[in-house]
Amino acid sequence: MKILVPVKRVVDYNVKVRVKADGTGVDIANVKMSMNPFDEIAVEEAVRLKEAGVATEVVAVSCGVTACQETLRAAMAIGADRGILVESDVELQPLAVAKLLKALCDKEGPTLVICGKQAIDDDANQTGQMLAALLGWPQATFASKVTLAEGKASVTREIDGGLETLAIKLPAVVTTDLRLNEPRYATLPNIMKAKKKPLDTVKPADLGVDVAPRLTTLKVAEPPKRSAGVRVADVAQLVDKLKNEAKVI
Repeated sequence: MKILVPVKRVVDYNVKVRVKADGTGVDIANVKMSMNPFDEIAVEEAVRLKEAGVATEVVAVSCGVTACQETLRAAMAIGADRGILVESDVELQPLAVAKLLKALCDKEGPTLVICGKQAIDDDANQTGQMLAALLGWPQATFASKVTLAEGKASVTREIDGGLETLAIKLPAVVTTDLRLNEPRYATLPNIMKAKKKPLDTVKPADLGVDVAPRLTTLKVAEPPKRSAGVRVADVAQLVDKLKNEAKVI
């Protein structure tokens, strides 16, 4: 069984994001970049399935600029066997990424695609679902537990009412939630080994995919600062303020 794991290069979650002065986007100049945390969980889960003897190969895929090679090396240091970079300087939106991954799935023939439920930069939460739709495969999102057996995947996912368990036929697409696992730290020997693992580079044109943006970002702005709260003496004063000042009751 081959598992394909898409990974995205994003601003490190410890970095305070700053908006560009002209409001066109987020300033990433001289900013630490790292693998999207949800994708890191996806890589860890794929590697665990391989270590359990369920999977035979884990392929990490990233779409973006040349520097995404670092993200793929990080995935291979965790345990992925090889990497594929779809190199593009164009802003890649979720639909374009889903189409690129669909083309790679047609080429690589994975039995399972495990991806993070969303990226922490755009929070779109769309790529996994779009990929499943394009492939015509079953999907299970927000997975907190994944078990594979007899050509099926049993996926436990968190919903508003508690936990829901789905049984889906393979091949399938699964997106990971935070509680699925705790990603391991890459050891120095594995980081060195990752440098020697194969990493192929392709262009969107090689896959026959048009990645031209369909959406335009009009403006990016920081959220307004929250005003200070007000302390009330009793319930009567609270009701009065809600009714006459906030006008919510």
